[in-house]
Amino acid sequence: MKNIRNFCIIAHIDHGKSTLADRLLELTRTLNERDMENQVLDDMDLEKEKGITIKSHAIQMDYMYHGEQYKLNLIDTPGHVDFSYEVSRSIASCEGALLVVDATQGIQAQTISNLYQAIDHGLEIIPVLNKIDMDAAQVEVVSDQICDMLGCDPDDIFKVSARTGEGVPPILDAIVERIPAPVGDPDGPLQALIFDSVFNSFRGVIAYFKIKNGSIRKGDKVKFFNTGMEYEAEEVGVLKLKLKPTDSVECGDVGYIISGIKSAAEVKVGDTITHLEKPCSEAIAGFEEVKPMVFAGMYPVDASKFEELRTVLEKFQLNDASFVYEPESSLALGSGFRCGFLGLLHLEIVQERLFREYNMDVITTVPNVSYKVYTTQGEVLDVHNPSGMPAPTLIDHIEEPFIRAQIISKSDYFGVIMKLCLDKRGTLVSQHFITADRVELNYDMPLSEIVFGFYDNLKTISRGYASFDYHITGYRPAKLVRLDILLNGEPADALSTLIHEDNAYDFGRKMCVKLKDLIPRQQFDIPVQAAIGAKIIARETVKQVRKDVTAKCYGGDITRKRKLLEKQKEGKKRMRQIGTVQVPQSAFMAVLKLD
Repeated sequence: MKNIRNFCIIAHIDHGKSTLADRLLELTRTLNERDMENQVLDDMDLEKEKGITIKSHAIQMDYMYHGEQYKLNLIDTPGHVDFSYEVSRSIASCEGALLVVDATQGIQAQTISNLYQAIDHGLEIIPVLNKIDMDAAQVEVVSDQICDMLGCDPDDIFKVSARTGEGVPPILDAIVERIPAPVGDPDGPLQALIFDSVFNSFRGVIAYFKIKNGSIRKGDKVKFFNTGMEYEAEEVGVLKLKLKPTDSVECGDVGYIISGIKSAAEVKVGDTITHLEKPCSEAIAGFEEVKPMVFAGMYPVDASKFEELRTVLEKFQLNDASFVYEPESSLALGSGFRCGFLGLLHLEIVQERLFREYNMDVITTVPNVSYKVYTTQGEVLDVHNPSGMPAPTLIDHIEEPFIRAQIISKSDYFGVIMKLCLDKRGTLVSQHFITADRVELNYDMPLSEIVFGFYDNLKTISRGYASFDYHITGYRPAKLVRLDILLNGEPADALSTLIHEDNAYDFGRKMCVKLKDLIPRQQFDIPVQAAIGAKIIARETVKQVRKDVTAKCYGGDITRKRKLLEKQKEGKKRMRQIGTVQVPQSAFMAVLKLD
């Protein structure tokens, strides 16, 4: 065990985590040159296209140090705030972390939030200053920032360029010297924490784990502590670029187990694996339950594929433990699922992955957050969906979730960022200057205001310099109303939203204008109305497609033309009573881009 080191790489988005991981894999010769490519651990097409890490990736490297062979288990983590749950799971299965900071950008919000998480778990932090080869690098300034934050010596910081490989080799020595070996009892009962899993259509569920006590051998009878299910370990092994079977996985190491599990529901991330004969007395404290921030409905495009969608979501949840879902039904869209996400980027990625990996096309409704509704009977209801709102006469008051937002930016953009936060009903809690030209702002804001486009707006007005992180602080009373959209007099429940009273009129008007452009024209006029209760607050009309019925009238009295027009009008009226309006999928997504 003394020759095992488990560590992860944490940083803000785009500070060079995956590139640094590439260099470490090259130096330890884990991959041959033929397998080597940029961001080799980002194995999803989507990750390569967007240039971001979506999943944590674990890989084992062998390293010779002073004549001894060491096993280094590396986990590369995502940087975006929407994938913070991946980071928390990686941190829980490591003893040390490389904190990467971009020399051109300095310390940003996600750097700080990931660092605090690592310190809470008692990890040994090795600071790395990346991109020193860039012209815009401010090596001395950013080094001082790191020293202030960590309280370390400037000499402790590794100054590297992950792209060129300059300064990277000493990091491997530091990992061996400074990160502690895992602690545990190799002869005790088996205790292994599941930190990730994937579904393989040939082998069933493959679970990735880290062993805290004991060891596991091929052919062992094991059970999962929380679900109580029993299995035989058909194959165990370690995580190289591909899975590498071994006879056993020892204490302190990271590995995988295949035991022919067919049902995705039987494996829970955060569960403990133990032996059937000599079980451990208690489970390892897993990860805190993930709290989704944004809720949206997902419905199959073809209503008959509901069961297929259920199976696909079950398999998908194995690979993305921060995704939650429960069945629901809608008048307009039929049966589907109410899904919880950590943010809008997460929603977008999930939708894209369902289509690419499982060939599942889904309709997604307008995202919203979860509210607490206090009724006049003294009940408290959790409402994720506007259609679940009780009648206005039964509501005593509504509370909405609030967040503490931490924004770090150049001081040049101080004014515009404050205006953006105030427009989103934010209240300033504190501000302080980290350096002469970098400021940190802390705001209390409603979560519902940052769900739509806040992050994009922030990046735009600060020219990409501002960084943003947040955590939930609790619930506060709010003046919320349910805004319904009526198409041809019928409420389209999938387009309903809960919104602050002050913003309702403006939002309703924008919705009507947008839908007028998106809904295809029919043979009859379609009124598009926004309503609060019985009160209509905005209206637009999708004009009908008309046939020129008077074309065949040559000359004669005007009454002949009028007779034909009246006949057409009667037909339109009858058609409008029985006509239904189809809302295209683009209309649901357009609501997100109303700005």
